[in-house]
This record gives sequence, C-alpha cells and structure tokens, in this order.
Amino acid sequence: MKNHIALFEPLMPANTGNIARTCAATNTALHLIEPLGFSTDDKMLKRAGLDYWHNVEIYYHKNLDAFMEWLGERRLYLITKFTPHVYSEVNLADESIEEQVFIFGKETTGLPIEFMEAHQDQCLRIPMNDEHVRSLNLSNTANIIIFEALRQQQFKGLEKVHHYRDTEKARQLEW
Repeated sequence: MKNHIALFEPLMPANTGNIARTCAATNTALHLIEPLGFSTDDKMLKRAGLDYWHNVEIYYHKNLDAFMEWLGERRLYLITKFTPHVYSEVNLADESIEEQVFIFGKETTGLPIEFMEAHQDQCLRIPMNDEHVRSLNLSNTANIIIFEALRQQQFKGLEKVHHYRDTEKARQLEW
C-alpha cells in the first residue's frame, strides 16, 4: 500500500522539512497544498530536510480543490482534534486499498471547517489532553500517524534492522 502525507497550506518551513525527512525515510509521498507560508528554497526548509530532498516524492497542488481532483478514489483521512474517531482504532493496512492519504491542516488554524464537515467520517484524532495544549506539533503529529500506518502494514519495504560492521566491537556484538 502506498501512503501519502498532504499538508494543507503549511506555514513553518522547519515542520515541512522534518516531515519531508520522514517521508524520505518511510517511502511516503509528500503533497504540499498551496499557498505555502514559505519558499521551498527556504534554507530552514532545506536544513530540516537535510540532504534528503532528492529522495522525497513530492507533489505541489495549487489549492485544496486541485488536491481533491488529484485524490480521485484514493482513501483520505483528515487528521484533526475535532472528531471522536481515534487513529489507532482504524485499519490502516486494508489490503483492498492501494493508496491512502493523510491530510494535515496548517499550523495555526488546521483544516477548513467546511472541509472537515464534508468528510467527517474520514476524520481521525490523536488522543490528548485538550485542557493543557491547543494542538500537537505538526511534524510530531505526522510522525505518529504515518508510523501507526506503517506498524499496521508490518513496516513493509522498510529496513527493520540495521547492522554496524565498521568496527571490531560491532562485529563482536554482531551489529
């Protein structure tokens, strides 16, 4: 199954860069829905993504309508705190689905309320104490969701063990 992360009008280059790095590490496609609050040439964005940008499968969409046109029949999940549906209680490894997309709202205002209302059955929440914080950091949230999907998918296509063999001690320990 192919996983996608979509960011709706992201504002902070460091968050987008961190998410891009996660996408490179997990073979996840990244979709940026414009307008962006930064230039993709931004050095903060490049620094957060380090030298992984060439490994990111990245798509740009002019707006939410253009993204939805691209989406077609792919499965869509909206990540928001405004739903009772918990992300870990959903089957994110459904083999009848070829591709699924997790869309995250902008850091300051989230996803448009009309969009969430139109797709309320597809909204997922990460449980948290809403009295103490307004929201979780965007890049942390994206990591939580994508790694739950990958866990359910048995981390297919990812290296589960990495061996270090550059030193005598590593060879002794069979690293």
